[in-house]
Formats: sequence, structure tokens, C-alpha cells
Amino acid sequence: MKINKLLKIAATGAALVTLIAGCGSTTTTGAKSDSGDAKKEVRTVKVAFDQGGKPIGYVDEKGNPTGYELEVMKLVDKALPDYKFEYVPTSSEDLLVGVQQGKYQVGVKNAWFTEERTKSYIFPKEFLGLSGVGLLMKKENKDVKDLSDFAKKKFSLAPIAASNAQYTIVDEYNQANPDNKVKLKAGDAFSVDVVQWVNEGRVDGGIYLGATYEKQVLAKDGPYHNLVDQVVYNEFTVVKTWPLFNKKEQEFADAYDKAIKELKEEKKTNEIMVKFYNTDLFKLLDTVKR
Repeated sequence: MKINKLLKIAATGAALVTLIAGCGSTTTTGAKSDSGDAKKEVRTVKVAFDQGGKPIGYVDEKGNPTGYELEVMKLVDKALPDYKFEYVPTSSEDLLVGVQQGKYQVGVKNAWFTEERTKSYIFPKEFLGLSGVGLLMKKENKDVKDLSDFAKKKFSLAPIAASNAQYTIVDEYNQANPDNKVKLKAGDAFSVDVVQWVNEGRVDGGIYLGATYEKQVLAKDGPYHNLVDQVVYNEFTVVKTWPLFNKKEQEFADAYDKAIKELKEEKKTNEIMVKFYNTDLFKLLDTVKR
């Protein structure tokens, strides 16, 4: 009997030791490093991009997402071990709606800052790139250098959707120059094919991007290279471009800020810009007002 009691006491004591040891441990769901330390679980985030924005963002002939903004975001991805980026090609319209609704966590589309957009998206502290902005017109109008010249000529401008930041740039000019306004018409589509509209004579000119002009008109393999001697692009400003984060993604935006800041300091963004834009707009950063 005494022996049975002793055995029961010993068994109870062993069970208590096991229970206490178990209470002092924690369970992790993340992957583990070679040293056995627990890592934070890697989160997959969807990065939407405007697939028609060559050389800013597009899908190459091998089906790979590339372009200035995509290659910079790939470096950001490498710098953020807690995140894995999944790139989703789409349209500008779907990107804007999708990021706002949380379908995508972030979107890149050569987006410019507007106060209106801050109501729908998180703008991080660090911008993503720079974009040259100008007027595309028939070559006979090459002396029209900026919006002021364009307005004085009473030229017609290709329509721009009110949700497009290009519309905001023209609208801000008009508000500052009430006696010399550009004829600004809000279009139904986010943007129109400016080169085609100008070439067909439907409008006198349209807002255009320097990088796009370089790849679509000047480049020998560009879709509008056949019009290189018939149209002209006159750049009148340079603006910063930003990724647009979903309103619930502040932590992700903060992580992006840290990574992109280091990339800029290392001049990685400059190198990528020269590769895709054939120019380094970062040299003009001190003159950028927007």
C-alpha cells in the first residue's frame, strides 16, 4: 500500500512539472532561421501597377513586370524581409479603385500628389520617383513652351478625367491665371491617346510625360516613331511620383519609407531612372515644387 502511494505521488509530481514547463512555453507560426530563432511570418502584399505605362510600369515580352517604378519596388521588396510583393498588372482606373477598397495593398502608376487623393489613400513620406510633364503638339507649334503660351493661342487640350492628377495641374494653373486660362475639359476616360488625337487634328495638344515620349515617339521601336518628325514635346515642369497605399496600410507604408530612403541615398533610384528614362531627373530635385 505504501509503495502504491509513493508511486502515485511521484507520478503526480512529474505531471505537475510537465504542466508547469508547458505553461512557460509559447507557440510561433512563423518560419525559423538556421539558428532556431523564430522569425516574423512573411506577409504577401499585392502591388498593382498600370500595365500600359511603359517605361514607368509594364509587362515585357517575357511576361515579366518591369519599368522604373516596378524595378524600384523590387528593391524595396528585397529590403523588407517581412513582406513578399506580388505584382498585379491592371488599368489606372482599376488600380485606383482596387487600392481604395483593399483589393490591392499598394499601387504604382506614376501617381502625383493631390489633396483630394489624401482622402482615399496613404501617401508615404518618401516619394517614389520623378516625372517630366509637358505638352505634346504638332511640330509647327514648337514655340509653345508652357501652359501660358498654350492658353494665349487659345489652343484646344486633349480631355483629361477629373480624377487624373494631370487635370489638377492644369486646373491649378487656371486658378492662378484667371485671365489666361487653358480650355480644360474633363473627359469620360481616365486619359486618351494624346499622340493620336494630336496627329488626327482632333486637338491642338495634350499633357504628356517625358519618359513616355522618349519610349513611344523617340525610340526607334516606339509605336509612334513614325510621327517623330510631325510632333513635338515641350516639357514645362517636373513633379514627384508616389505609391498609393490603402488607408489601413500605415505599417506597410512606414516600412516602405525606410527602405526607399536608403535606396535613394545609395543612388539606386538614379541608376534605374537612367536605364528606363535615359535621363536622371533627380538632378533637378532642387527645382521641383510639387
